[in-house]
Amino acid sequence: MAPLAGITVVDFSTLLPGPLATLILAEAGATVLKIERPGTGEDMRAYPPRFGRDSANFALLNRAKRSIAIDLKAPGAVDRLLPLIDGADVVVEQFRPGVMDRLGLGWERLSARNPRLVYCAITGYGQDGPKAQIAAHDLNYMAETGLLALAAGPDGAPVVPPALVADIAGGTYPAVLNILLALIGRRDTGRGCRLDVAMADNLFTFMYWAMADGLVGGAWPRPGGGKVTGGTPRYRIYRTADGGHVAAAPLEDRFWSVFCTVVGVPEDLRDDARDPEATGRAVAERIGARTAEEWRAAFAGKDCCCNVVATLERAMADPHFVGRGLFERGLLDGLGNRIPALRTAVVPPLTGTPAEAGYPALGEADALLRP
Repeated sequence: MAPLAGITVVDFSTLLPGPLATLILAEAGATVLKIERPGTGEDMRAYPPRFGRDSANFALLNRAKRSIAIDLKAPGAVDRLLPLIDGADVVVEQFRPGVMDRLGLGWERLSARNPRLVYCAITGYGQDGPKAQIAAHDLNYMAETGLLALAAGPDGAPVVPPALVADIAGGTYPAVLNILLALIGRRDTGRGCRLDVAMADNLFTFMYWAMADGLVGGAWPRPGGGKVTGGTPRYRIYRTADGGHVAAAPLEDRFWSVFCTVVGVPEDLRDDARDPEATGRAVAERIGARTAEEWRAAFAGKDCCCNVVATLERAMADPHFVGRGLFERGLLDGLGNRIPALRTAVVPPLTGTPAEAGYPALGEADALLRP
């Protein structure tokens, strides 16, 4: 089953949010035509490390797509591209507000020609508002919305997140969700629509508990002080004797009881409501007395929501993830090399791309343009 078979997506986006969104659509069977600059292609093609003739990052994000190289500012370029868009179902773009209009590819013009078109614009702050034209990256969106302030390091300062939360959770997934909803709605109305996906807007969803505490409880969370940001000894990261770390999340009493027994928390400190910091210090002292591997063995088979922090290399070799087939699908570089394809949210029964597929060479689909 490939639920998006027959759907054509014209993708003007670059780097991460849009390309990952269209990768997900491609994995579900859509034909994705990626629009790139002639000569160099989009910026991600040059990112190290190399895989084949281009970047491994680019290859992972653009598997099973096609590439059209065209200078959108060149005379006649838009006229060559418009017939392709006239027959498309979805357009994805990631420019600052107004850029597509200036190019002659804005929503009003495209929808007048193709009323069934679903037009998705992914930006940092949305199509309007005081911040609409401000340049920013993932860290900036997290800082601006208050999300970054909720997690603090040992010195109390915010820590740089290990994942691009705004790009993926605020941009990619909302874009995919709304594109699919718009396609479903189009079946009944016969008309597409314009989607304004703002990465910063969508970060507030992740702070529902902090908003509840502040708006209703009257206590806005302090950095590192929330229930799931280190404010309780039941949800913290503890250092082991050899510099490893234990991720402890035994929030519920039944898990906390088992955890305390395994770790050896004194009976008088197991009621962490009386003196959370004293309990936290006791846990840290005991975790710090043994190595990561000793704790890995100690927690094995114990039902207490606790484990040793794994490296990515170790995680990709974990029998659980390997056994579930996460890394079975292949990405080919055209030169005889293969790495596992990027895991997307599309589950196997709905996947519409081959098990082994490459990524597009720059301009390999130029023949699709009108001469």
